[in-house]
Amino acid sequence: MQNRRLVAKFGGTSLADAGQFAKVREIVLADAARKYVVVSAPGKRFSGDIKVTDMLIALSQSGSEAEFDRQLADIRARYEEIAATLSLKTPLAEVFETIRSDVKRGAGYDYIVSRGEYINGLLMAEYLGYEFADASELIFFGNNGKLDCDKTYAAVADRVADGKNYVFPGFYGVLPNGRIKAFSRGGSDITGSIIARGASVDLYENWTDVPGVLMVDPRMIAEAKVIKQLTYRELRELSYMGANVLHDEAVFPVKEPGIPINVRNTNDITAPGTMILPAASEDSPYTITGIAGKKGFCAYFVEKNLMNNDVGYVRRVLSFFEDNGISIEHIPTGIDNMSVVVEDSKLNGLSHEDVSRGLQAAVSTDSVEVVDHIALIAIVGRNMAKRHGTAATIMTELGRAGVNIIMLDQGVNEMSIIVGVAEEHYEKAIRVIYDVFVG
Repeated sequence: MQNRRLVAKFGGTSLADAGQFAKVREIVLADAARKYVVVSAPGKRFSGDIKVTDMLIALSQSGSEAEFDRQLADIRARYEEIAATLSLKTPLAEVFETIRSDVKRGAGYDYIVSRGEYINGLLMAEYLGYEFADASELIFFGNNGKLDCDKTYAAVADRVADGKNYVFPGFYGVLPNGRIKAFSRGGSDITGSIIARGASVDLYENWTDVPGVLMVDPRMIAEAKVIKQLTYRELRELSYMGANVLHDEAVFPVKEPGIPINVRNTNDITAPGTMILPAASEDSPYTITGIAGKKGFCAYFVEKNLMNNDVGYVRRVLSFFEDNGISIEHIPTGIDNMSVVVEDSKLNGLSHEDVSRGLQAAVSTDSVEVVDHIALIAIVGRNMAKRHGTAATIMTELGRAGVNIIMLDQGVNEMSIIVGVAEEHYEKAIRVIYDVFVG
């Protein structure tokens, strides 16, 4: 294809050391279409190693100037090892002195943790012979902390209009006051999508350390199969519920223009990986596309006689959670009851007793029962709508295995089924579901 252009984003494991840098260079230069490269900070080089981002987080929490300088020197040594091995001339001494000075002048947490990507971007740009484009000049957030899409996409389009090849550091942008703002962890995936959208590329490659998006976490099922094709909607469902190959927000920038994402393995360039598309071009041989889940949820079982006749009651229950800044995962309902499922980490410091008393005071419940230590499992698949009995099969097989279902929630689009089980049965439930539908 003439004038074909790609964004290639490389994760932390793909850039952990000089050897990985060399693999990335070989991949990028093998295809002239890979004009735009997005980099993460260096990840773990070996089991027990520390990711540079984690080192930077620790740096932001240093308790004294001596501790700060020692930790900064350790981080600098990681980059100097890469630069020395690859004979790079990037002035790291100046870069780190600037970081030290900026922090002394009040640069905050987001600035500190973003420097991993920034420095890796400088090194990779020199190594590839590409131009370096600082994300703080291209990715803009509003005062509300949300991405200013129009301004950002326009800035990216303007930058690449010169036809040059660029390296972009992932994970951060800039606020209107000039301060650095970082995305959540894994946010370099979002940067890659933003650059793909702004530059109007043909494909967004996301290079990582796995052969593609797997049907289930390989730490639980070693033989997990690679998903050949995945739709945006399926990716969103799986990513949100814990599948961590790609950040769950990375799909949004590329969704509207329909830019495909190809998840590839830096350490096995022969593997085709997973194609993520607006709509699948071929059928999966399985009823389900993938399984993902995570622990750490609770449910508030709210009971009220004649709830179905009390107009606005559900809204008032949900308003209590909204007023307390608590986001909600799922809301299974009955005639005289409803369950509000919440992630424990999002209770904003409130205890279960606080929430129960608050609900009783706010909406006059007959009772509030708390079910704790819940794991949620998402069974996702575009084919489930075509095949009858999927939910029944899940319930039957989990029952046979002695796994009690606390909650089951299926949307009308039949794209996903959410099953709640006790945390102690989490791994067992996933194994049962995988064996039933994949074998």
